[in-house]
Amino acid sequence: MTNRNEVLLRWQTEEATVRARLAAPGVTSPQDLKASSGIEFLQRIFNGELPSPPIGETLGFVPIAAEPGRVVFQGTPDKRHYNPLGGVHGGYFCTLLDSALGCAIHSTLPKGVGYTTLELKVNLIRSLSDEVGPVRAEGKTIHVGSRVGIAEAIITDVDGKRYAHATTTCLIFPLP
Repeated sequence: MTNRNEVLLRWQTEEATVRARLAAPGVTSPQDLKASSGIEFLQRIFNGELPSPPIGETLGFVPIAAEPGRVVFQGTPDKRHYNPLGGVHGGYFCTLLDSALGCAIHSTLPKGVGYTTLELKVNLIRSLSDEVGPVRAEGKTIHVGSRVGIAEAIITDVDGKRYAHATTTCLIFPLP
């Protein structure tokens, strides 16, 4: 069994590696979006060829892994993410999960096809604080058809403790 310190070191190393190659935040052009399949598009962001999404910088999370049907994001909650009650705001959970869910669906789409979230259902299982350390949201597709995609995601810490679970339904459409 891998111990906590080994997992923490691996997660920190993976995050540093990703951060070193990400491009500055920005918005990708519609032409760049339409030029690649979903997984190719995500890989181009991961490789620093396209701008990283500004939301990642705003909330301090990065993509860690992507393969067709599965995407992982990692972030470390801190006090800037707190709500007035002294815990990490539910919006942090939702944004991290929505990113993993949507990108899992995007990773399966062919060139010229996009998606948007129609429904997001989130269950917060336990609170997050700045003492938890890094957490990962892993999104996996359940079904992706020609018009609708469904995915699920969970947020876990380095010990495998679950903090939230979510599902999404996304509309799939040809890009204009």
